[in-house]
This record gives sequence, C-alpha cells and structure tokens, in this order.
Amino acid sequence: MDLRRLEVFAKVAELRSFSRAAEALGLTQPTVSEHVRALEDELGVPLLDRLGRGATPTRAGSLLLGYARRMLALSREARQALDQFQGRLSGELVVGGSTIPGEYLLPEMIGRFKTLYPDISVCLLIGSSRQVTEWIEDGRVEVGVVGAPPGPKSLVARELQADELVLVVPPTHAWAGKTGVMLAELKAEPLIVRERGSGSREALERALGEVNAALSGFRIVGEMGSTQAIKQAVRAGVGLALVSKRAVEDECRANLLHCLKVNDLRVSRAFYLVTHRDRSRSPLAQAFVELVESDTPARAS
Repeated sequence: MDLRRLEVFAKVAELRSFSRAAEALGLTQPTVSEHVRALEDELGVPLLDRLGRGATPTRAGSLLLGYARRMLALSREARQALDQFQGRLSGELVVGGSTIPGEYLLPEMIGRFKTLYPDISVCLLIGSSRQVTEWIEDGRVEVGVVGAPPGPKSLVARELQADELVLVVPPTHAWAGKTGVMLAELKAEPLIVRERGSGSREALERALGEVNAALSGFRIVGEMGSTQAIKQAVRAGVGLALVSKRAVEDECRANLLHCLKVNDLRVSRAFYLVTHRDRSRSPLAQAFVELVESDTPARAS
C-alpha cells in the first residue's frame, strides 16, 4: 500500500470531508478523491461512504484506519530517527490536550519547544480528557496533557501541575462583591457545567461526592463542550459555573467575571502528561516529553 494514499485516506476519514482534507494536505479535491479511489481499487473494498459533502469510514475503512495511523506514525518515526542520527531534529509532532491544558498550558510549552527545534512543526488536537486518551491509545497522537488521570492500563500518566476550580458569576450578580458562598446557596442558582468525559466535570463530581452531594441536586441549565463557551454564557447571564482558576484569571482581573470560593467545597485536580506504555516513542515525542518533565517535577502513575 502506498503511504501517500494511506495518508490522504486517513485525513479524509478523520475530518469526515474530502474538501477539508484537501485543504489540510495542500491538494486539490479531485486529487484527494483519486488517491482514495485508487486505494479502494487496490484493496477491492469501499473505504468511505460519500454522504453529500461529508464522508464517513465504512466498516472496512474503520478497520484500515487504525492500521494506517500506525503505519504513518512508524514512517514519521523512521524519518525523525534518521534526522536525529544526522544531528538534527525535524518533522511533525502531534500533541493532544484536553480543553484547559490545550488552551492555557500547551501553547506555551509548544512555543518553547519550537525555540529549541525550529525545523519541526507541531499539530495540537484539543478534545475532552477521554478523547485525548483514546487518541493516544489508538496512536493518533503520541503525547497528551489532560485534566484527569487516564483509566486504561496501557497508558502512563505523570502528574504535572495542580489546578483548582472556582465559582464564576457575572459582575452584575448579587454575589459579585463576595469572596465566598456556601454550597447550599449555590444549589438555588442556575448552574452551567462541562460535558461528560471532561476532566473538569469529573473533578466536580468527585468533589461533590466527598461531601455527599451530586449534580442532580443542582439547577443545571446548560452543559457545554468548552470552558470558553461557559465563560461567555456566564457573562451573558445564563447561569453560574465552576471552572478552572487558570482559565478565568484574565477575565476576573478585568472585572468581566467575578471569582469566588464555595467555602464548604474544594474542587482540586491535576494536569497529567500521558503517553502510551508500550508504543515506541519518536525522537520528537521523546524530546517534547523531556522538555515538559524538566519544567515540572513529575510522578509516574
């Protein structure tokens, strides 16, 4: 199988679109279609269902996608190893990040990494903590930073930094002049939460369980897939929210939001550097891991 055809097929399958894949690869859409068609002819089986402007993998396509990712990752690793042998480091590193580390920690880390290795490129994929660990499991990314420890034993997690969730309210709210409230008071207020599978949601549910409470006892008015969306909803008066302190520091300093504590509830968690236990690591991924670990004392788990 031709690696270029596999690369094009994998990009279409991941983006669910021929046009978006063409844009991402710097190819024309007819060229992308021809690569996929040639691969299907070679294998004698349809790999993608064409649905209007979209495309989804068939059962055979889903089976091939896992192998394609591994073959492409091994090809990148080989090129990087040869570059390293010749005294340089180049190529592309794919990093995964859950929402908070992906938006507030990893960009700075990637900037420092690029300073050390200017010839490399980095692709940052952002999803929930659960999505990022799945990407690492199936080989789509080599290294990730998430807000909840991964469940699979095939993954290794190293604790990096501590984080805390704080209550945020709009500056016009009656609590805007307070430094803290009680959990019983919060139960009467409309509350916006993150989606299931996010590290923030898991940390909140765990903290509530420690004080014999549950989200079902609150007035949940919204469930959103990003902290940025939650911050905008709070500013718009939709409800209140418990979010990462790191994510709202700028807004609270600018009086766009007001941060306070829930005095009888402490929602703390950590960010974790996650890699696969058994997969070989490319020179680029190894260099990135070493950079991150050199900045923060880490504990393996």
